[in-house]
Amino acid sequence: MNLTSLTAVELAKKIKAKEVTVIEATEAALLAIEKREKDVHCFVTVDEEGARKRAKEVQERVDNGKLTGPLAGVPVALKDNLCTKDLLTTCSSKMLNNFVPTYTAQAVENLEAAGAVILGKTNMDEFAMGSTTETSAYGVTRNPWNINHVPGGSSGGSCAAVAAEECFYALGSDTGGSIRQPSSFCGVVGIKPTYGTVSRYGLIAYGSSLDQIGPIAKDVTDCATVLEVISSYDKKDSTSVKREDTDFTAALVDDVKGMRIGIPRDYFGEGLDAEVKTAILDAAKKLEEKGAVVEEFDLSLVEYAIPAYYVIASAEASSNLARFDGVKYGYRTEGFEGLHNMYKKTRSEGFGAEVKRRIMLGSFVLSSGYYDAYYLKALRTKALIKQAFDRAFEKYDVILGPAAPTTAPKLGESLSDPIKMYLGDIYTISVNLAGLPGITVPCGVDSKGLPIGMQLIGDCFKEKNIIKAAYAFECTRDYRHCPLALDSDAQQERV
Repeated sequence: MNLTSLTAVELAKKIKAKEVTVIEATEAALLAIEKREKDVHCFVTVDEEGARKRAKEVQERVDNGKLTGPLAGVPVALKDNLCTKDLLTTCSSKMLNNFVPTYTAQAVENLEAAGAVILGKTNMDEFAMGSTTETSAYGVTRNPWNINHVPGGSSGGSCAAVAAEECFYALGSDTGGSIRQPSSFCGVVGIKPTYGTVSRYGLIAYGSSLDQIGPIAKDVTDCATVLEVISSYDKKDSTSVKREDTDFTAALVDDVKGMRIGIPRDYFGEGLDAEVKTAILDAAKKLEEKGAVVEEFDLSLVEYAIPAYYVIASAEASSNLARFDGVKYGYRTEGFEGLHNMYKKTRSEGFGAEVKRRIMLGSFVLSSGYYDAYYLKALRTKALIKQAFDRAFEKYDVILGPAAPTTAPKLGESLSDPIKMYLGDIYTISVNLAGLPGITVPCGVDSKGLPIGMQLIGDCFKEKNIIKAAYAFECTRDYRHCPLALDSDAQQERV
């Protein structure tokens, strides 16, 4: 039995049945990391000692009946912008190259309470700013399906780690598609929940009104199970929402009869790759064959989503990243004269090019004389986009479309043209602007053998609709293991 090919829920069942120990599962994951990291570089930090110690503790609690949940004993990877007490948390930036938090993010605490074993912290675009995981200060992550291609971003390390079977599931964060787009590129499932469902406490902020933590896994069952565990009201997060309907696994039923699914015509225009379009429409047809009512409609305002998003996100980033100044924590320049010179040199040396670009853009749109012209206009556009979705959800239960206009580009292609990289977010960012839930599910591969992902969008607090539709579609196809995970040279020891 190849342990790392199991889903998280399958592994937990085997641990509960005493067919596998938590220690064996952890060692299998650490061995996979050791063998595959040279090819993909998913991790910034691997906590071997901590994982082994934790595995023994969890095994004892499983044995004495204190841990019985559906994720007890399952090893997990965390995006490196989630604070973990006594474990390096860098946001893949030189600015935080020595930052060891004194507290743990609430979502991670929820996982630990459920019996998770943390393997380490995954690589990401610096401060979550990017769509390719190439802006990391610690080197690029490669796509396990083809190491000459990007895994997407900013949660590229988490998605690549799940696809390469270096962990059983992972957490990412989604500000403008940072879970859903790399999930599409890496052939895994990722959920961005409704804003406020998962506490942002301990998530290092990029765009506070847009950021949301979510799960990445091999299948919809795992994602729903993880989301159920990490969702909770948290008084430490002022945007956290009290919800009574977080039993997301109840939606894992293969039944979409009568479900109304809308396909925005706006999503299928210029710029969409022909193979991606075919795969998405084929997936829609499979849901229709299962009894769903599928029809096209005009969503409107799609073309305004990108400028509105980048104005708002950059404005919030310029404010949030002002705290990184070399005074209390993180990187500080060595040679400086006076306080202001120390600020300038520290930030110039500590931040990468993409982060600086967004800070400057954000500072510009918030500056006197431009605030009304850009920032307020973007906020009004955001409200109009939310209204457009509200109108759509009066008629449809779920909106179906692509997660990205293409499959994963080659390494280096996107960074040479930042505008092209920003345009790649066209299908994902409006979901964050409107605070909606979205899920990406693999729905095929292109002629180059790269995965294609379908995105399903639901109304606020209606995750169950998208989980049900995603699960019903997933039942029509088998999970495809990426070539790296199937490579006999990369296979771990069999238990």
